[in-house]
Amino acid sequence: MTKRMGALLLTLLLTVSLALTACSSKQEPKEALKTAAANASKLTSYEMSSNFTINELSYKPGDASQTDPTMTQFMSMLKDAQFNVTGVYQSEPMQTEMTVGIELKGDMGMTFNIPMVMTAEKLYVKVPSIPFFPIPETVVGKFLELDLKELAEQEGTEWNPDAMDAAKTQKLSNEVMDAVLSEYDQDKFFKNLDVKDAKLPEGVDAKQVVQFSVNNDNVKEAVTVLVTKALPKVLDIVSKEEYRDMLQMSQEDIDQAKEDLKISEADQAEMAKDLDKLKDTLTINQFHIDFALDKKDFPVYQKLVADMLIKQPDTKDEIKLAFTGSNTYTKINEKPAFKINIPTGENVITMDEFEKLMNASYGY
Repeated sequence: MTKRMGALLLTLLLTVSLALTACSSKQEPKEALKTAAANASKLTSYEMSSNFTINELSYKPGDASQTDPTMTQFMSMLKDAQFNVTGVYQSEPMQTEMTVGIELKGDMGMTFNIPMVMTAEKLYVKVPSIPFFPIPETVVGKFLELDLKELAEQEGTEWNPDAMDAAKTQKLSNEVMDAVLSEYDQDKFFKNLDVKDAKLPEGVDAKQVVQFSVNNDNVKEAVTVLVTKALPKVLDIVSKEEYRDMLQMSQEDIDQAKEDLKISEADQAEMAKDLDKLKDTLTINQFHIDFALDKKDFPVYQKLVADMLIKQPDTKDEIKLAFTGSNTYTKINEKPAFKINIPTGENVITMDEFEKLMNASYGY
């Protein structure tokens, strides 16, 4: 009996210890996101899946006689439109392949997929068959080869390989995210979600889910913080020589942007008045971003949900807009399994060849 009680007590202690360890591994929301941003720079390879869906898009003029059938048809086509991307990435040697899928609804609905492959200096785009846009059959299905260095020279700009440096781009992203997040009040804008309630997609194993949200009560503060505090810090980061060269921005442009952001006390008072009027113009039914972190604190999933109503007080016009977007990352730092691979041989067509075939098809 004593041995059994001892074993039960030991088991209980171990269980409590593990539970406490699991709980303590969770960080405060802002710190968790900063850790995830830093860990993102350690991603050397991954598979990804992204989706952007327009759930609602409508325009209602205050005066019914002003209804534009063309605008109505256009918005009807975009409603429920989906933009999907699936792909594989590796940092060394740099290679990315993805398939971009576009699906439009309505009377003029259409669906097409565009496979792409990118290396440090080349971009290959598979020519799709697009309804209402005649492309010669001799071109459809081939990969159009674009030399990024040549394109830069043709546009009169200097070829900048740093622009394709994923590590440097990620470093910039980390610094920007850290600068922006640090300016927002944790209690007003961030919270931890229970993983069970986060509605994560199947296959996403998360340790922690952090939500950043803006609502009708804090939208004024959110915009004020962004304009007066976050953006100036972002410009300070961009002005660093390594990023300035990568983005091909001049210090003069950055200094001018900083000057434009400077707001006098009178301007701040005017901006505050304008923001107070937001409640008469903007209704935020939902706006939040969920960030899921795995056991290694890698950012494995993000989801954006937005549902807003915009009213013009003078004209009574109304625009409804609702959309969702998500990114999922799997097989992090595993050996990448490329499916498309770098196109070669007869499967590749140059821009000159493409233009000649297109001109021939139009009789030029």
